[in-house]
Amino acid sequence: MYNYMHNFFSMNTIKNIHTKSYLLFLLLVIITSCNGQEKTEAKQKEPSPSITDIKTTVKEIQITYGTPLLDVNTVPIGEIVVRRVFQDSKGVIWFGTNGNGVIRYTKNTLEYFSINEGFGGIAVRGIAEDKSGNLWFATSGGLTKYNGKSFTNYTKKDGLADNNTWCLTIDKNDIIWVGTLQGVSQFDGTTFTSFKLPEGKPDPTRGVTSAKIVHSIIEDSKGHLWFGTNGGAYIYDGTSLTNLSEKDGLCDNNVNAILEDKNGTFWFATSHQSICSWDGKTFTNITEKDGVYGTEGWSLYEDRKGNIWFPIEHSGIYKYDGKTFTNFHKKEGLGSGAIQTIYEDNEGIFWLGGWMSLYRYDGTSFFKVVQ
Repeated sequence: MYNYMHNFFSMNTIKNIHTKSYLLFLLLVIITSCNGQEKTEAKQKEPSPSITDIKTTVKEIQITYGTPLLDVNTVPIGEIVVRRVFQDSKGVIWFGTNGNGVIRYTKNTLEYFSINEGFGGIAVRGIAEDKSGNLWFATSGGLTKYNGKSFTNYTKKDGLADNNTWCLTIDKNDIIWVGTLQGVSQFDGTTFTSFKLPEGKPDPTRGVTSAKIVHSIIEDSKGHLWFGTNGGAYIYDGTSLTNLSEKDGLCDNNVNAILEDKNGTFWFATSHQSICSWDGKTFTNITEKDGVYGTEGWSLYEDRKGNIWFPIEHSGIYKYDGKTFTNFHKKEGLGSGAIQTIYEDNEGIFWLGGWMSLYRYDGTSFFKVVQ
């Protein structure tokens, strides 16, 4: 399943359009073809990136739950792999997909942005916001910045380690750290700098892998940077690197995600040995004895109440309240066994994205989001 998801970069699910919808489509084309484009110049201090203004060629779509609504321009969101969810400082929710670019959700409107609209890549593996309100996306085609008006794309020609990016974080100094297929790059807004990590072992079970791939980057409460790699987790304190691996008790060297919870405990989601935690001295493996089944863990999330959430391939998702693990799967209304991301918005609604699915959870029920 994982290999297939990581090689999923196209959608061929266009539905038949009734005559009425087709006429609406023609009308939209006529209207949008008359719209002018606002040009935004790049700042002089930035490397010469490509800039393309967003084209307003998308149709407003009312999100509904349970009843499909056909859109003439896009693939329905219920048929898209959603792998990242992020809410920006303005309350806008962004869905990063695995083959359809990024989707912006605001006031019950969905807008789709991909290569044709100037977005950098078709797959989105990371989303973050800097102190100035710019949004940054780690994509399959490089690093993309959105300033509220246009997209700016950075690639290897600008100094990025590799165009195939997998994660990003923005530290307290507003430095952008980008994990790629070929290592880590730092970006201060002007220059990309390589940050070297020891090589791990390529994981042959994954669709995309290398000795240098970095799956996750976080900054902890002490300002230290953590990197999830195929050689375990690396900690950078500003001066030196420390490695945590299987020889130290880490459940698996193939680390997909790292989380520091409010108590200062670190959690690791791994490819082959599920989830484990570390209190700074001792590792604790989360296994079937804790009521957690499955081995493929892909992300970690802490909600505002301090609960830890994580998906396990084929087993749905789990919530840990500090004492017990609760499972949510098909009988609770969560139809997908391949959830990749969990996110709580400002209203306390949970969004769960994964294979051909996007779900909302209101604390009682799961709803599949469709159009």
